[in-house]
Amino acid sequence: MPCLHLLISGRVQGVWFRESMRQQALKLDVTGWVRNLADGRVEATVCGDDAALERMLEWARRGPPLARVTGVEQGEAPEMRFDGFEKKS
Repeated sequence: MPCLHLLISGRVQGVWFRESMRQQALKLDVTGWVRNLADGRVEATVCGDDAALERMLEWARRGPPLARVTGVEQGEAPEMRFDGFEKKS
């Protein structure tokens, strides 16, 4: 299953970004994880079919209503298997 590594910039911490991303991933049948970084960005690895990953990427560019996403760096990640979608601290 293909995976993407994402680094999301902007006002993305303290706005329910991780929980909202987890909920979106569950809707799209995407697995992986998401966490806050010390520099204020959010990091995620998302795995799923191509259509689901494209929709997840579109969502990450907007984020939840209180977020203000200013950038999404995207790269391929090694194919991995996850059980569900996890919020990491």
